[in-house]
Amino acid sequence: MEKERQNQENAGKAPVLDAALADVLHGFLQYLRLAKNAAAHTVRAYRADIEQFLGYVSTHPELGTLHLVERNHVRAFLADLQQGEYKRSSLARKLASLRAFCRWALRQGYLQADPTIGVLPIKQEERLPRFLRVREVEALLNAPDVSTPEGQRDKALMELLYASGIRAGEAHSLDIDDLDLVNEQIRIRQGKGGKDRMAFLGRAAVEALQLYLADGRLRLAAANTGSPDPAVFLNRFGKRLSDRGIRRIFDRYCLAASQRLKVTPHTLRHSFATHLLENGADLRAVQELLGHAHLITTQVYTHVTTEQIKAVYERTHPRAEED
Repeated sequence: MEKERQNQENAGKAPVLDAALADVLHGFLQYLRLAKNAAAHTVRAYRADIEQFLGYVSTHPELGTLHLVERNHVRAFLADLQQGEYKRSSLARKLASLRAFCRWALRQGYLQADPTIGVLPIKQEERLPRFLRVREVEALLNAPDVSTPEGQRDKALMELLYASGIRAGEAHSLDIDDLDLVNEQIRIRQGKGGKDRMAFLGRAAVEALQLYLADGRLRLAAANTGSPDPAVFLNRFGKRLSDRGIRRIFDRYCLAASQRLKVTPHTLRHSFATHLLENGADLRAVQELLGHAHLITTQVYTHVTTEQIKAVYERTHPRAEED
């Protein structure tokens, strides 16, 4: 764990690239922003991964230029990372970033051929989503002090995330105009993959939002001396609450919910999907609600519910287990 943390810190230190490689990286990042409409955090992740690879290229004199990179160099780069004890999930992400970069670089003429073709996918450990039990969700949602503007905001935020299943980044991007509390729904603009979609709210989330918008948000907005911010969720300065700010809110209340696991915004998203399936929701409907492009991404939750059902069977059937 300590080695992985050090690796992440070292990866965060950008290598010094020569002007040619720096220009290539800049072009790729511009492509992500303008052509692919990638979110800021996605661009940052790609930048870190590709900078690391280009740093590897620049420190190997036999290459000298990106044009000469071949498959064996990609394999050697990944092998070096593996020796540095990177987790498989980190290696798989870096390879995925490299594949996207090399496809683009080939089209731009920076490569003779795509060096990631033939590089085998990195098999990852199968990790099931961790989720809260219903009573733990209730404890989390009831933890904020709704007599304060911050408490009203925190409760509204967490109620919305659990009711809709949206991502923390999508909640960060929500504007007042995206809310339709009469019809109990919200519009997600430019979600993951650049697609718009609708998400739904329950009565509890609507009531929490109504209280926050009528009271807490007005008091938070009063701290902003500049132009009014259209964001739904504001910080103490009356500005849009950041992704990091949302995660800090969960850090504040996580122990109230569970000591079994660390509660994050994504924990509520996992809980949303799991609880829907446990109560008979159709898998394709859950796929649409989560905004997944592919059903296979949603199918991981069926493994979770199967484990739950099996545990209930073994606990309750008189002949399931021997005494």
